[in-house]
Amino acid sequence: MNELVSEGIGLMVLGMGFVFLFLIVLIFATSYMSTLVNKLFPEVAQPATPAKAPSASAAANTVDPQIIAAISAAIHQHRNR
Repeated sequence: MNELVSEGIGLMVLGMGFVFLFLIVLIFATSYMSTLVNKLFPEVAQPATPAKAPSASAAANTVDPQIIAAISAAIHQHRNR
């Protein structure tokens, strides 16, 4: 029984060692590929363009005049109460 447990522990350590070694190799391979891709295909930095806010006149032109009249009447009625 003792011999069987020691063989099991040895097999477990061997398996965990292979997994650990594989993960270390995977980390180095991934970093090498990332470095290689960045050297072969560098990203071109694009200048930041500020977002333009729509002007008030453009926003007013897109709203239906009947809706503006209804909102104005509702505000007027609310203020008169």
